Amino acid sequence: MKHWILTLLCLAAAGLHCARAQMRLTLDEAVELALSENPTIKIADLEVRRYDYVRRETWGNWIPQISVGGTYTRSIVKQEMAKGLSFGADNTLTATGDATWAFFAPQIFRTLKLNRTQMEAAVEAARGSRITLVADVKKAFFNILLAEQSLDVLRQSEANIRRTVEDTELRYRNGLASEYDLLTAQVQLSGLKPQILQTENSIKLAKLQLKMYLSIPENVEIEAAGALDDQRDRVLTGAEDLSADLTNNSDLRSLDFQRELLRRQLRVSNAGRWPTVAAFFNATYTGNDLDMSRLGNFTGGGSQETAPGSGSKFWWQHPVSAGLRVSIPLFSGLTKMYQSRQLKNQIAQLDMQRDYTEQQLDVQMRSAINDLLTARETMYAQELTVQQAAKAYDIADTRYRAGAGTILELNTSQVNMVQAQLSYSQAIYDFLTAKAEYDRIAGRER
Repeated sequence: MKHWILTLLCLAAAGLHCARAQMRLTLDEAVELALSENPTIKIADLEVRRYDYVRRETWGNWIPQISVGGTYTRSIVKQEMAKGLSFGADNTLTATGDATWAFFAPQIFRTLKLNRTQMEAAVEAARGSRITLVADVKKAFFNILLAEQSLDVLRQSEANIRRTVEDTELRYRNGLASEYDLLTAQVQLSGLKPQILQTENSIKLAKLQLKMYLSIPENVEIEAAGALDDQRDRVLTGAEDLSADLTNNSDLRSLDFQRELLRRQLRVSNAGRWPTVAAFFNATYTGNDLDMSRLGNFTGGGSQETAPGSGSKFWWQHPVSAGLRVSIPLFSGLTKMYQSRQLKNQIAQLDMQRDYTEQQLDVQMRSAINDLLTARETMYAQELTVQQAAKAYDIADTRYRAGAGTILELNTSQVNMVQAQLSYSQAIYDFLTAKAEYDRIAGRER
């Protein structure tokens, strides 16, 4: 589905030279597109990947470290003893190789567990971003449907009033209606136009907001498929299973991960007091350019190689050593102790913050459930009101055209019917947005 939506978007963008691109999206397609294209989700996914790199970096600190190097030294003034005997070489070549492996390093092992918790916290933060985005997309989508349905109601009302104006004008010309009736109908028609313009503007703003969530270019027209009634029937099937359980709430889970991170940091800090054991290996290959004519019959260890055209020889030595290095921290100026106290203080703060946040979320959850149930009952009541108002308008319209009713009765019934239809649409919207908010607090991704 995601690839199909992206392909459609690319094809729509390619057709901008011929006509203004258009996209027709269902709610599910809009959610899928937002989850794949919204920058907030991409940033959250990159953050998860970053912590994976951090974990690998920490793991690299435990792997043996190997280094090689080389130096060349030219002696300008050498140390001398009696009778012109000097020490040192005119030229010295040195190649070194070192390998170190901290095979017992408690701080590294504790840091690896810390990195694992950091990645889990990043995954939960990404999940929270998806949950919030889904709720925002749903509300924006429902806002478009509400504005479009309200516009349909107003335009239908405009058509009914225009028909009334035309009939009243004809009756006025034939002397069957007063000028007051005609003016009243015309005023009612004129007063409806600002509402229609305002609703059209609200549709444009709602679509701009949805485009922002979906990362759709502004020059691409979008159309929300479906109607509020369809979404209502869809949501009603899952609205019975309401629970105040906050186990999956992303905010609380993130606070739990933050507390676990502080606990891991405390363990890492305490591990800094433990000794570390490392194995090392060192190899050196050194060549000294010695003037052997001054050393007489001196001989020693190492290998000799005569430099061409001179009495000098390179004296090569290659010592190799290996061993264990133990490091025991004894005193560090009480820095580790105060660092541990800081972390314990932060854990205590986070515990209090978590308890307070849970109380707030519990109130929000109960409020969301109450809003959801209230909106559902209001929706049912308004549905009946719409039927009654429509029937009252039909009766008033029939009476007016038969000459038995007044323009005041017709206008009143017309206003009541429009108000009932708009209130019914608003009740559906309130129900749908309350369900979206409930899902967000409950930690449901869809």
